[in-house]
Parts: sequence; structure tokens; C-alpha cells
Amino acid sequence: MLRKRLVKNRWLYYMLAPGVLYFILFKYAPMWGILIAFQDYSPFTGFWGSPWIGFEHFTTFFNEPQFGQLFANTLILAVYNIVFFFPLPIIIALLLNEVRKEVFKRTVQSLIYIPHFISWVVVVGLAYILFTTEGGIVNEIITSYGGEKINLLLNKDWFRTMIMGEMMWKETGWGTILFLAALAGVDTQLYEAARIDGAGRWKQLIHVTLPAIRGTIVVLLILRLGHFLDVGFEQIFLMLNPMNREVGEVFETYVYERGIQQGDFSYSTAVNLFKSIIGITLVVCANFFAKKVGEEGIY
Repeated sequence: MLRKRLVKNRWLYYMLAPGVLYFILFKYAPMWGILIAFQDYSPFTGFWGSPWIGFEHFTTFFNEPQFGQLFANTLILAVYNIVFFFPLPIIIALLLNEVRKEVFKRTVQSLIYIPHFISWVVVVGLAYILFTTEGGIVNEIITSYGGEKINLLLNKDWFRTMIMGEMMWKETGWGTILFLAALAGVDTQLYEAARIDGAGRWKQLIHVTLPAIRGTIVVLLILRLGHFLDVGFEQIFLMLNPMNREVGEVFETYVYERGIQQGDFSYSTAVNLFKSIIGITLVVCANFFAKKVGEEGIY
């Protein structure tokens, strides 16, 4: 029976094979490397030749003087991502959905998608050009109105604002794609029924549009929580300097410093595993609560 189904649907399995192979090779196979978090790993002796030391790296990490600061910095940026960045693509998608002129709508969509394809190196370079005190456009405008220059790039109080501003500019447009797709699937008869009942545009949004995409929002939020402490290595690494390191040093930059620069592979793997455990815990909890309130969740 199984053989007949395999033969009958062989072309579907052929199409599925590249995706399955990708996940096996690049997602599941590398998970074997988690083992070195419990070893005093040396590339010369390999997995089996390195001595097992249990949870020693985790104990060392939790007792590090930097742990509290690293955790706080990472947590603050992670919360900013959820509170400020996550809702923004939803808001933009809802606004675009209300636009009736297709030419204008498509033009705006194209313009807000473009920043996603710009590398973080270029984005940070643009930020330096705009905000530097040595001829930066923003500071030139401030001084032209009689104000004093603000060194935003070296001021630690502005670091998180700069990070979130760059993130919003670069990724908001790309984040609207799934929500616009969900909005396209809303039954138009629901809007017609709402109009007959006297609902205006605002009430249609509250009682028709948002409930229709609520499932999509919940699923994407749960998936986002899986990467809760992943706040973006490349962007933060490029924005770091000695003046803002106090608020800008996060787990990812710390892992780079210990794992790549100092070659402490086991220790840095333990730090990343700690992040992953928090992520999967948040996913399980969020999925549980989603089901409790009547949503489908992700499993």
C-alpha cells in the first residue's frame, strides 16, 4: 500500500526532496555540534577525543560579572523588538489594505520592500553619514536652526533608539508581505454584511479585518518568540563602539568575541544553547496560552 502511494505521488516527493535535504544538511545535522557545549572541545582532538565536563561552561557563564549586563541589554532590545517592531508591519499592512488606488498601493509596497535587500553594512554606513557630527545631514540641520550638535553615534542613551530605527526602516516593509497575503484572503462578503449593518471603515477594521488575520498574527508572534533573544549580530556589531558598549554588548557579540576571536568554541556554544533553551521555552508557553484562548497555535 505504501509502495503504491509512493509510486503514485513520486513527482510530489521529487519536488519535496530538495527542501527535506536542505533541512537535514543545514538544520538538523549541525545540531550535533551542541555536544561541545558539554565538553572542553579542541579541534585537534575532535568530538570524541575532547573530555566531557558537563555543565561547567554554563556555571562559568552564569557566574560571569558580565552576565547580568549582557542579559539585560539583550532582553531590553528583545522586548523593544516585540513591542515596537512586531506591530509595525501589521499597522502598515492594514493601512495599505485600505488604499483603493492600486497604482499607488503597488508603488508604496515596492518602495518599502527595497530596504530589506540592502545589507546592514550599507544601512549602518548611511546612519553614520546622516548622524555624524562631522558634516552629518541631521546635525547640519540642527545647527542651521541654532541648535547644538548631538553625537548620536557615541551617545549610549541613543543606541537602542538608533538600533530600532534602523530595524524598522529596513524590515518593516518586508514584514508586511504575510499580513497582506492574509488580508487578501478575507471574504469580501463579510465587509458587505458589515456595511449593511451600518459599520464604517473603523468598525469594519475592528470587527472584520483584525479577527480575520488574528490567527496569522498569533502564529507569527509565537515563531518570533522562538528567536526572542536573537537581536541581530551584524547590525549591533557594526554600531558598537567604546562609548556605547555598556548598553550595546549582547549575547551575540559576546559569543563572537569568545568563540571566534578567542577560539573558546565550547563556551560560546553553551551561551548559544542557553539562548535556544529560552527561545523554545517561550514558544511552548506561548503556544499553550494561544490554544487556551481558542487559537490554533503552531502545533
